[in-house]
Amino acid sequence: MKANVGKTDKLIRLLLALAGLILYIFNVVQGTFGIIVLIIAAILIITSIVNFCPLYAVLGIKTCKSQESR
Repeated sequence: MKANVGKTDKLIRLLLALAGLILYIFNVVQGTFGIIVLIIAAILIITSIVNFCPLYAVLGIKTCKSQESR
């Protein structure tokens, strides 16, 4: 699996995930929509940790400079 998520993209993903978690913790989003926000936040966190986004792979997008395998 080759890395396709760059540093800036990684930071944006983590900030969006943090925002989603904060919204859920403070009950701004609730119920089914809140669960969806949590799932999206988890996906953003996982893809930023492993530096690989399956959707980017399908679309042929690479935001990282290196071509190293992870």
